[in-house]
Amino acid sequence: MQNANTAVLLESDTNELEIVEFRVDECDGEGRTIPCYYGVNVAKVREIIRLPHLWKVLNGHPAVPGMIKLRDKVITVVDLAVMLNKNVGDMQADRVVVLEFNRLVVAVMVHSVSRIYRISWEQVEPPVKTASSSQVTGLVKMNDRIILVLDFEKIIGELFEEYALGADIPLLPEGSHDADRSKYTILVADDSPFIRNTITLSLRTAGYQVIEADNGEEALNIILNLQAKAQAKGGTITDLVSLLISDIEMPKMDGLHLTSRIKKDEKLAELPIIIFSSLASEDNIRKWEALGAVDILTKPDLPKLVEKIDQLILQ
Repeated sequence: MQNANTAVLLESDTNELEIVEFRVDECDGEGRTIPCYYGVNVAKVREIIRLPHLWKVLNGHPAVPGMIKLRDKVITVVDLAVMLNKNVGDMQADRVVVLEFNRLVVAVMVHSVSRIYRISWEQVEPPVKTASSSQVTGLVKMNDRIILVLDFEKIIGELFEEYALGADIPLLPEGSHDADRSKYTILVADDSPFIRNTITLSLRTAGYQVIEADNGEEALNIILNLQAKAQAKGGTITDLVSLLISDIEMPKMDGLHLTSRIKKDEKLAELPIIIFSSLASEDNIRKWEALGAVDILTKPDLPKLVEKIDQLILQ
């Protein structure tokens, strides 16, 4: 299966996504199979194949059984069952989902792949916040099962330190320690606590005031409330919030629909928006800019996060 064209997902503010459903099952105490359903945004999926020859890795992590060669490219393979702490007994994972995000290509082993579903982000519910849900960004309730949408950025970051958000990220650009940022407020909308905490830590350490939102719907409600307060005092939205940093993939309302709602409202349109996404291809960047985003951030850009925002706000 080749990767679906991301234009299907990102061409407009439809507030929809497509997810690939797959299974990573486990065994109960009596050896019976418990089916477990997971999903990933199809925009991250390059292809789905049968597990080819696996080249073993010496002294590797237990969750990295080896590497595969796919069209002359060597790709690290991750055993998702190990990363999810599953007891799989004698079950063998013979399907591989090849993912690409944050300029990284990685393959994950799964037990089976069923189909692609096109759904509204309104159908994706945030998970109950517990320690065991830290690898999950959303729940999709089907008629007979629940699909857990996995946070692959966090999963891969846990496995490979060099891909972890927050690793070796300088908090302040050189020569900027004297800048007074305390009068500026930034709203950060991201459903992943892992990513949101990394961004907000950098901003707060630099001196910015920060408001957090778990998803686009919550972010929009915050903005509308702030706009009403500003208007009551004869001001505008940017008197109370200087900038929005928004993820794309979020339950309830995605970042594209959020951006479109803001830019179509003349009372909110002046609010600058930075898109943070692991799906920042050149084509997607052009689409996001067309919606009104002033800048795009990816993981490799995070070391310059404060510097980028200073250029937008302080200059």
